[in-house]
Amino acid sequence: MERLLAHGHHQDLRDRVHAFAEREVRPRIAAMEASRSVPHELSRLIARQGWIGVTVDEEYGGMGAGHLAKTIIIEELARVSGAMGAMVQASQLGTAKIIHYGNDVQRKTWLPRIAAGECLPTIAVTEPQSGGHVLGMEGTAVRDGDDYVLNGRKVYVGNSHVGDLHGVVVRTGPGSRGLSAFLVETGTPGFSLAEQQPTLGLHGFSFGELIFDNCRIPAANLLGEEGDGLNVAYSSSMLYGRANLAAVSLGIHQAILDETTAFCLQRERYGKPLAGLGSIKLKLGQMQSRLMTARLAAYHAVDLLDHGVPCDAELMNAKLVNVEYALDSARNAMEIHAACGLYTDRPVERYLRDAFHIFAPAGTSDVQLLRLGEVAMGEAKGEWSECLSDVVRMDRLRTTA
Repeated sequence: MERLLAHGHHQDLRDRVHAFAEREVRPRIAAMEASRSVPHELSRLIARQGWIGVTVDEEYGGMGAGHLAKTIIIEELARVSGAMGAMVQASQLGTAKIIHYGNDVQRKTWLPRIAAGECLPTIAVTEPQSGGHVLGMEGTAVRDGDDYVLNGRKVYVGNSHVGDLHGVVVRTGPGSRGLSAFLVETGTPGFSLAEQQPTLGLHGFSFGELIFDNCRIPAANLLGEEGDGLNVAYSSSMLYGRANLAAVSLGIHQAILDETTAFCLQRERYGKPLAGLGSIKLKLGQMQSRLMTARLAAYHAVDLLDHGVPCDAELMNAKLVNVEYALDSARNAMEIHAACGLYTDRPVERYLRDAFHIFAPAGTSDVQLLRLGEVAMGEAKGEWSECLSDVVRMDRLRTTA
């Protein structure tokens, strides 16, 4: 897998994102941490690089570069700022719903704007009372002539306060076929944002609540058909969310190792660098091993996705391994830094806080383990990636025809 990144456009892409992150993102981190506010201008600047459209076909102005390229972009941004890596990964979820469920008009309207960085999309599924239990949601959309009227609240929405176009899953009827997805533009009457709440980490990333109070939208804003909402929610989480969050964790993990290694080489104890102590080398070795394993899991999963191979289990495992290993290494880093790590003049405590934010979205580690247990027992309930693999195969046939 490393050979894939050692040459050609993947390495060029990594170099460009790396340079941008160091030049444009790193100088703004102190201000984001101090204010805990959303850097609207920086979010827009990142979007204008075209990276939100990395998986958007070139016919819509996108990069058409696939999921491995997307992983590299998110990873390199998260290496410098977990918040900005999270911003890009959340936008990818909003983009995915239009790519896979939008009709021709919706794709032609929104995908070029997303690819150009003129529109930041979101996806809004979780509700206060139901949490990760998607079928427990109570928000509604009622048909009224040529419109739908939406009511309800959505929480933990990535890019809530910078988003322009929200993909909202709500109830149009009972049961699993009673969920539908809609596109709601910021500024629509009846739509509002709750005040943004302070969070543990990812300062600079908006992660808030959307409110719909008799919010009237055209029926043309329905994504797919009525009843497709569950598929929109689950496919976005499985095919994009888990891979994207693995990429954010991977970037944070790389930063943890880089910072801790530099600290160990600079800090002296007993007349020599801290890195010379055997106990420290063991911890660094564990961190290095975890990072290498996590990167292989992440790249392998998205490479399968890019090649049209069903890979639900690999995507679940990538999220699980990357989150847990990044948290383990963050703890090791704090142990090595000892009291020095408790002060905010060093970034290691920020990496720890940011890493915890990746645990819950798209399924906690327990959820991933339960689903992987079902895979082991032959009880898995189908593969979401199989649907995407059919699309990839058709695209390849058109390309080679």
